[in-house]
Amino acid sequence: MKERNPELIHKINYLSSEIDGLYHLSSLKFGITDSISIVLYTIADYGTECPLSVIYKNSGISKQTINSAIRSLEKEEVLFLENQNKKSKIVVLTEKGKEMLDKTAKRLQKAEAKAFESWTEEEVLMYVKLTEKHVNCFRKQIESL
Repeated sequence: MKERNPELIHKINYLSSEIDGLYHLSSLKFGITDSISIVLYTIADYGTECPLSVIYKNSGISKQTINSAIRSLEKEEVLFLENQNKKSKIVVLTEKGKEMLDKTAKRLQKAEAKAFESWTEEEVLMYVKLTEKHVNCFRKQIESL
């Protein structure tokens, strides 16, 4: 197989880093840490409560970092943990947490949606398809290192 132009790979990596930087900037604007932003964003995808295991899985960051963010949000009475069964917990927002979600993660989700408004449905689907393909292929390469 022909090796790709390294400049293109670098450009992809820089763009990915720039996207990460934009999420970080949103966290700064909201006055929260990146890990708290990720926790709130994941909960927003589920409504007002979310299995803790889903937050671990979808965050891409360590359990320790997620747990620190959760403890901080518990201390601020933004959320609490509820036992779902002996092995799993669910993260539940308080009223204060629902307000915080509206001021942070939901605003971010609206900004993301607006950013895609100029794209056609076909372009969005192609972007998703190609990104998934890249992630799956890259995961295989990392596993084989």
